[in-house]
Amino acid sequence: MKLYTGNYFDSFADQTRNSIANEISSQSDNYILNVNVDDYTAHLIQKYSLDIPELHIDNVSVDSVEKDIPGDRFPRYDFMITDTSRTFRKEVFIYHIPYTGNIDLLQLRPNPMTLMSYDAKVDTRQCCILIEIVNFYNDPARIKSQYSQEVGYLTSNYQYIRNNCSVFNNGLVSFIKDSIDHRRQQILQKNSLLSSLGVPIRKKEGVAETFSVPNPRLKEKIIVKPIVHEKNFKPEPALDDSNFQKILKIINDVGKNFERLPSTYKGKSEEDIRDHILLILDPNFELGSAGGETFNKTGKTDILLRYDSSVVFVGECKYWKGEKTFLKTIDQLLGYLTWRNSKVAVINFVQNKEFSDALEKIKTSIKTHTNYLKELKANDETWFNYKFHLNGDRNREIDLAVISFHLPT
Repeated sequence: MKLYTGNYFDSFADQTRNSIANEISSQSDNYILNVNVDDYTAHLIQKYSLDIPELHIDNVSVDSVEKDIPGDRFPRYDFMITDTSRTFRKEVFIYHIPYTGNIDLLQLRPNPMTLMSYDAKVDTRQCCILIEIVNFYNDPARIKSQYSQEVGYLTSNYQYIRNNCSVFNNGLVSFIKDSIDHRRQQILQKNSLLSSLGVPIRKKEGVAETFSVPNPRLKEKIIVKPIVHEKNFKPEPALDDSNFQKILKIINDVGKNFERLPSTYKGKSEEDIRDHILLILDPNFELGSAGGETFNKTGKTDILLRYDSSVVFVGECKYWKGEKTFLKTIDQLLGYLTWRNSKVAVINFVQNKEFSDALEKIKTSIKTHTNYLKELKANDETWFNYKFHLNGDRNREIDLAVISFHLPT
């Protein structure tokens, strides 16, 4: 195998990215619009990420055999061989350097590179590179020196290739997600659906930032291609991330105010505190209204925001009573949801003296929920964000925020 003389790595990387883009383009419109993006991305990552080759030189082993060596391989000035077509029996030391990863990648020309190639003998059954050194002189020091020289040639561009592979792999997630998003936007524009996806809710001008509080400092798995039970994609109103964050910030600000002024919550029930939040939340938005005790699919919720006949935000206000009750609250919340509801929040009122213990239990227990997908960046030390999915459908993702307030009795 000739190393470092094949296709240029940059060209190889471009070809691989083109293959990814072509695979995404080959999927049906309904598949792209309905698939869970993270699951599909993970599938493509496993399929196209480079298995970076690694030479385990520290684990080298050596044995010796006798071979017939042609006369023309003998050092000319130390051996007077008149007939170089003859062969001579000599001892040959064979060094076995184990490797892992895709050894074929070492055939590429890295960027940057040294003008050095190497003709490697590869044993693919034992996953070893073999270096053979003929014992011409019975001199161990010479053999060691020649072996070191061979390793130098072998690894002349090795680290450059590894660096190129790492950079390629590190950029795959963003490239794949951007490609999926680009394809989605193309489909939506083609069908003139893009404008119907966002809820036209906007912040009222001139409304005071009531209770404005500064933010606190703060063995290999096989990933199969996700299955989508394809159906015609039907766009529904969805609350955009910006307005979702604005709603959550108002709730967070009200809760921080509760913490500063115990008289505002002392002796009050969940419903009373909810009504206080609604009193501040509702006047802040022009379209839709916030309301309590409204039925949505299978049960009532504490706070919801409607757009026409669709519920676009659902929140649950609960006193903290431990992990079991917390997870049941999430179950209850998920039970309310139809696929239209992609933005939800659990608002915890923690009466325990040890607030930090409750926060740790929230962060630990939520990851055990069967609908949990991943943790997102937290807004502060009491406002956590997660990705969940609807019951029975991983392709329908939910943004779930958990905001907690310390309201000791």
